[in-house]
Parts: sequence; structure tokens; C-alpha cells
Amino acid sequence: MTLSLNRRQILRGATMAGGSLALSPLFPAWAESGTAGLNPANGTVSGTNIALSIGHTPFRVGGKTGHAVTVNGTLPGPIIRLKEGQNVRLAVTNALKEDSSIHWHGLLLPFQMDGVPGVSFPGIKPGQTFLYDFPVRQSGTYWYHSHSGLQEAMGMYGAIVIDPAGPDPVAYDREHVILLADWSFMHPHTILRKLKAQGGYFNMQKQTLSGLIKGQDQSAAERRMWAEMRMDPTDISDVTGSTYHYLVNGHDSGANWTGLFTPGERVRLRIINASAMTNFNVRLPGLPMTVVAADGQNVQPVETDEFQIGIAETYDVIVEPKEGRAYGFIAEAIDRSGQVRATLAPQMGLIAPIPALRERPLLTMKDMGMGEMDMSGSADMAGMDHAAMGHDMGAMKMRDPDVAPQVKLGPGVATLSPMPMDRTGERPTGLEKVDHRVLTYKDLKSLAPNPDTRKPSREIDIHLTANMERYMWSFDGEKFSDRTEPIPFRHMERVRVNLINDTMMPHPIHLHGHFFEVVTGNSGHHPLKHTVNVLPGGKVSFDLTADGLGDWAFHCHMMLHMHAGMFRVVTVRHEEAGA
Repeated sequence: MTLSLNRRQILRGATMAGGSLALSPLFPAWAESGTAGLNPANGTVSGTNIALSIGHTPFRVGGKTGHAVTVNGTLPGPIIRLKEGQNVRLAVTNALKEDSSIHWHGLLLPFQMDGVPGVSFPGIKPGQTFLYDFPVRQSGTYWYHSHSGLQEAMGMYGAIVIDPAGPDPVAYDREHVILLADWSFMHPHTILRKLKAQGGYFNMQKQTLSGLIKGQDQSAAERRMWAEMRMDPTDISDVTGSTYHYLVNGHDSGANWTGLFTPGERVRLRIINASAMTNFNVRLPGLPMTVVAADGQNVQPVETDEFQIGIAETYDVIVEPKEGRAYGFIAEAIDRSGQVRATLAPQMGLIAPIPALRERPLLTMKDMGMGEMDMSGSADMAGMDHAAMGHDMGAMKMRDPDVAPQVKLGPGVATLSPMPMDRTGERPTGLEKVDHRVLTYKDLKSLAPNPDTRKPSREIDIHLTANMERYMWSFDGEKFSDRTEPIPFRHMERVRVNLINDTMMPHPIHLHGHFFEVVTGNSGHHPLKHTVNVLPGGKVSFDLTADGLGDWAFHCHMMLHMHAGMFRVVTVRHEEAGA
């Protein structure tokens, strides 16, 4: 069906001439508080022909109004609900005064429909309409967002729900989309400029003397060692709760988005992290979650109490609230600089409590790729040469030049991890010490056997590199603006890709147009994902069948990292075409 803004939406979006903006937040019906679940009448769009419009919308949160870039005038945008096996035509009109685009995150489609300006199409010029036309080849929970400039950080995102062609292996009575996001009234280009001037500009949780006295922070010897390396163990998130409002379906904790249930129901939560820069730790205190899908792909059900959702990942969980009371949905930033609370309740008016923020974590030598070494009180770091620390490098150099010969060393590469470890079985950042169950990648097993049982014919290493102090981000020491060559694959070849994180931040790495198998040791049932979060100093391997012909974006989904250079193009060609 075709969408147009109705009179009520237009009136709600109008500004008061000559005065301040007296506005309520603009939500699609599905995202309004008190929704009973998803249905065709509550703000979802579906069918063969769908019209979407990109424009400017004032957005209000926390008593303040700012400027958003939105789809169909709402933040988040409408849910696009499709059916596996159908064909869809999405006519996207750009009402901005700058180029725009929409990328269908996680969808398998012809590369010309992928929506990445300069890679798969030219972009959508102001005043123009682009028709995305493709078959729907999958089912599950996905999302869409701008791939132009930093528009995504300004609110241009929404959810995609695709129903399976046959019976759904997941039984549920009710479903809610939970779309997580971060929002700042500071323009994202201003945020980036401040980070380039001072890498830790937004970190308000640095170690203090009182923290040392209370035993909450590092010892004096450890602090000296980290200072000598020009590194900060509290530098976990570039942009923090000091400037971000954290949102569930466009609502902050005060607005308290509420989703309804009836006690005893199986409720499916389709959880999407649409943040620009925030990885979240997610829990519902007092209510276990059964994970049934990751990145839209079904997994063998696994029960947990908390999980980390990297930027651009999706998780579907089943919860079964037995009592007629309010349950809090808590998404806490991994650096614990802020959080957002939503509520699941049997009726409106019930409000779940907001828990206190937990103690902020500190990075360790393992997060620097130093393995299990105990460095307390010691400044003699194996593998690192303090005397060779070069000011031109901004940090330390490796003794062994053969650690990563493909990495282009220079000012943008501060460190190389001497002992990167497979951390897919470890609790992620900030959840190492909690006293309940925490999901890891190794807990995920695909529901169906992996379709391609061939062993990889070759193996490649890709290093995630940075100079965090100068806010420089890259793959293999080369940022995209350096005119890097594409990463080539032959059509249908089987390749193992090793992602090695040489930085002290997690990186959610996304490959367009493909799913890959995260190598977890669950032979034959490795989880299929399109985005994988690589922990600091860690290593993640995935097996890829290069079945999508064309040119595809491959990047860190922390938006400012991607914008600063952690982006490459993957090209898939027939062998006779010289791939």
C-alpha cells in the first residue's frame, strides 16, 4: 500500500510561527506507549508497493526539542512488514536538500538495490524518487537506515519484520518490536569534530583519587603503566551518556514506553540496536529470556538473563511473564554512563522501577590483546617495547615486524595486538562479573544445519586498526579515503575471514548482502550473522560463502568509526571476470 502523511501528523509536526517549538514526540502508531502488539492497523506498512519519504522533523525528548531526519515524518520510521517469497517495490522520495539513501540492513538482494551511495548506486538526489525493487528471500527481524553522511544518527531508521513463507518455528502469542537508539542534540558532525580534537572528550568516568582509595579503580602502578602507553582503561565508549539520550522506540526512561501483555502469554520481543555509537547490555530483571533468533536467523532456543547487543545486531527473544505486574526492560550502555528503561505490563499505568547504574567496568590487558597476563604492579610488558614508543606513532610499536605484515603502519596505527584471542565464549564488556547468566556467541547454534559444508579454500586476516588518541580508524592501517583496493572474492568460493581487533574498543563489523557463519566450535550449526561484534584485543573468525555477485560495503557499524575510515568494499565476481 502507499503511505501519505495524514492531517493529524501534519498538524502535530507544525511549528509555532515566531516562537519556540511546542511539540510532542512524533511516533508511528506501533511505537506509541501502550501498544498491544504488532498488527496491520498500528503503523506498519506492507504490500507490494510501498511509498517512503525522507524529510526533516522536529523531535522532542527530555523536555527539549531538536532536529531529526526521519522517514514518513516519524522517529522511528514505520515498520515495514513483508512476507518471504513476495516481491516488493519501495519508492523512496528524498525531500531533503542533500543526497540521501536507504539501506535494507541484513536483506539479501541484488547489489544495485542495497542502497550504499558510491558503491551500489549513486544515491537519491534532493527532490528525486528512487525505486527499490527486489524479491524477499528470507524471514526474520531486520531494519533499515540511511547510508548517507550521518543521517542515521539523526533519526533516520526503522524496523523490518518478514514473516516466513511456511510455519514459523517460533511459537508466540504476541509480539513487540523494541528498537534501541541513542540521540544527541549535538549535531553528529560536531561530535566527530570534538572527538578528533580530544579522543576522550565525552568520557566523564575517568579514574579518580577517591576511586583509588576505595579500591574501585586501578592501583597507582597500573595507572602509571597505562599512562605510559597513553591509554585510558575507562575509554570504553567514544560517545557516552554525557551527551546521549538512550531510547526505546523513541522514548527515554521518563516517557516509559510500555508494551502490553496478558499473564501467561509467550511474548516475542524483536530487539534491534539502531544506535549510532552505543552497544547495550539488555536484561529484564526477574524475567528470563529465551533467545530464538540472531540477526533474523533462527537459533536453537537458549535461555539467558542478559546479553550484549552490538550496534546493528538484532535478537529475538521469548519472555513468559506469569504475574500481572510491571517488568522493566533495561538497556544499559556498556560503559554504564547511562541506560533506558521501558516497561512490559498487563495494563497502562503500571511502571517498572529504574535500577541504579552498575559500577562502570575497566579495560584490562586482555582488552589490549595481551592474553591472560597479570600485569598488576608490573611495567615490563611482554611483546611491547616502551623505549621504542614513537611520538610520531602516537603510542607503542611492536618488536616483531612480522605480526601483521599486511598492516600499513603509520600515524593511524597505535597498537597491534600481540596475542589476540578468540573471545566468542567470553562474557562481553561490562558483564564479566554479574552474578547471573550471560549470553555469548558460543551459546548460539543455528536451528537448521549450516547449508555449505565445504572447508574454506583460503583464509585471510583483516585487522581492525586505530589511533584512538587521534581518532583515526581503519582496516589494516588504511582508511577508505586512502583509495583502498576492494577485497576480492570469487563467486561461490568458501573463505575463512579472521577479524583481529588491534584496538581497545569492541567493533560491530557488518558485511552487506551476505550471511556468514561465526566460527564458535558448534560444528555444523555455527550461527549465521550479518554483523559480528569483535571484542577489544580479540579475534573472531567467520566462514563466508561468497554467493552475492557485485560490490558490497564492509564496515564497522559504529557510525563515526565508519565515517572516519573503518570501511572497505568487498567485490564478488565470476572467476572468468578476473576476481
